[in-house]
Amino acid sequence: MRDDNPRRSGLLMGAGAAVALLTTMALLGGCEKLAEPFNDAPRGIENNAPADIITNPDGFSNVATKCDHGNRLYVAFHGDSAYAAITVVPADPTCVGR
Repeated sequence: MRDDNPRRSGLLMGAGAAVALLTTMALLGGCEKLAEPFNDAPRGIENNAPADIITNPDGFSNVATKCDHGNRLYVAFHGDSAYAAITVVPADPTCVGR
């Protein structure tokens, strides 16, 4: 079925052009961030020391722990899920000098 209403056709073309423009702007904006990783804040020393991993039976969260500047960090995670719980024990005596 053909639409002979020029006003409706113009509105549809304008809406299509607006969507195309917004999509292009979003893609170009995202590319800039991908091209400049870690450019949003200064970075200090990286702690690449291995963590101790505590694995629990299926159905329970696993835990990773390590020392950083005298503090103990705990991260509880569940499988490959995108969430985790983080806690810090300040001035942990087992982390002296690490």
